[in-house]
Amino acid sequence: MTTPAQTKTSIWPIAFPALAIAFVLLGLFVKLDGAQSMSALSAAFSTVMLVILVGAIFAAVHHADVIAHRLGEPFGTLVLTLAVTVIEVALIESIVLTPGSSPSLARDTVFAVIMIVCNGLVGLCILVGGLRHHEQEFQVSGAGVYLNVLGALSVLTLVLPNYTLTVTGPYFSTAQLIFVSIITVVLYATFLFVQTSRHADYFRAGDETAPDGHHIYPSNREVVVSAVMLLIALCGVILLAKKFAVILEAGLQRAGAPAAVAGIVIAMVVLAPESISAVQAARRNMLQRSLNLALGSSLATIGLTIPAVGITNIILGKEIQIGISARDTLLLALTLFLSLLTFGSGRTNILVGLVHLVVFATFVFMVFFP
Repeated sequence: MTTPAQTKTSIWPIAFPALAIAFVLLGLFVKLDGAQSMSALSAAFSTVMLVILVGAIFAAVHHADVIAHRLGEPFGTLVLTLAVTVIEVALIESIVLTPGSSPSLARDTVFAVIMIVCNGLVGLCILVGGLRHHEQEFQVSGAGVYLNVLGALSVLTLVLPNYTLTVTGPYFSTAQLIFVSIITVVLYATFLFVQTSRHADYFRAGDETAPDGHHIYPSNREVVVSAVMLLIALCGVILLAKKFAVILEAGLQRAGAPAAVAGIVIAMVVLAPESISAVQAARRNMLQRSLNLALGSSLATIGLTIPAVGITNIILGKEIQIGISARDTLLLALTLFLSLLTFGSGRTNILVGLVHLVVFATFVFMVFFP
């Protein structure tokens, strides 16, 4: 039996999307300076805008989460992952369209998402859940579908470009990029069909329940408000993304950070709210929901980001550096191998989580000390 949730409406999920739109309009009159000549006004505007941008991202995921609770699994998780992917694509495209931007940004961001999700987030969820519940269970069939598609997509998009002959790697030719974009969309669309229709039971997670044993779900009013505010929040984030690109480029230039850090920053900013939801679900002994959030994000990133960026670069006539290095290929292979072992038994413990976190720490360390 279901029971509408009686919760007090928070102000911040409504305030931040409105502020984001307001700052988009204000930004028409404030010009951001470069890294070497940023004025006090420009610096203050940039700081406030970053806070509002992050707040709008959290608000978007909050509203997507409200809708997700009403829809249930697996449709709810799909709403969350698609909302996050829209934000991620907007941030990547905003920097790609910046003059002099790195041709490897899309690759760095996609690879960072895979490492953050499959090692950092999955490891943290398993560790937190293991510390609280000793062992946790999940559906092996659902995890297997995730890994099957993730393995194919990651190798075809991030590794194959290093071994093609038409052009020298790590690039695809235009024909190759179009072909890979098409098969990527086909694979991801087929996965969505399996997840939401043909084998939806593979991905089902337990619903939250009230003390009387009834299922909790948001009221119709909350869902309508969240649907409207989700659209406003996404529009605000997309429109602010261009100015975020200027700030990020300036900050990395001043810090002298490696180019790959831009991809990590984008991935961490976008994944932060969803990651919090995944960890909280693991603490509540809902590991299946955590895996749906985590692994679904990595699939959506490859399945939608690579085609979107590829099409943009083809239209603009820009090259996109997509193949990863030999070191990163090894880390990807290790990640996929460990994931097969982790999700092959249907049960987890703290050691499994720690192993994934060690691989994630190695990835971050190697970015700064290659």
